[in-house]
Amino acid sequence: MHVVVNAATSADGKLSSRRREQVVISGEDDFDRVDRLRAESDAVMVGVGTVLADDPHLVLDAGRRRTERRESGRSENPARVVADSRGRTPLDARILDDDALTYLLVTEAAPKERLDDLRAHGATIVVAGDDRVDLSAAFDRLEAEGVDRLMVEGGGELIFSLFEAALVDELSVYVGSKIIGGRDAPTLADGDGFVDEFPALSLESVERIDDGVLLRYSVT
Repeated sequence: MHVVVNAATSADGKLSSRRREQVVISGEDDFDRVDRLRAESDAVMVGVGTVLADDPHLVLDAGRRRTERRESGRSENPARVVADSRGRTPLDARILDDDALTYLLVTEAAPKERLDDLRAHGATIVVAGDDRVDLSAAFDRLEAEGVDRLMVEGGGELIFSLFEAALVDELSVYVGSKIIGGRDAPTLADGDGFVDEFPALSLESVERIDDGVLLRYSVT
């Protein structure tokens, strides 16, 4: 599976404010770029923290891209994937509508009754790991389901976990012209942090978009 992490940060590297509410960082041209990346992917992934904070829909904005996917024999929207170890995704979350298939990656620690409720609301449950989602095992399951290209949109805890597990192939970061600040504001990669062995990146391109810059890296 080819994994692409895509995120937008402020000039000081924040994903949102200390309130963890959605902050608009990029503009229309970058929104269109993200929509194109989604259209090129088999699935789009977020962590449950993003679901709880933003209630994202994770479907394509442009109707023409849905049409192009349908005409090529694919579903109109990529599948949606949520890393949700305890099954905390709300039953009325927008990712549980019928606009796209939704996989919830959970653990053995998730309450069975809760998982039954999520299944009843359309989720496809993937159990991987005892207390924390085993991302490598879960990705093997997704790949067996036909997910060859996965786009990850955050948040910082999930992105760190993916780098920690050496599962990231590409990183695209839109850096906007905004300062957010805050020691408790989420960053691109949160989690425990690396202290000696740091993931190595190779800068592939730099592109100005809207009033910011897009940095594209391959992971070496």
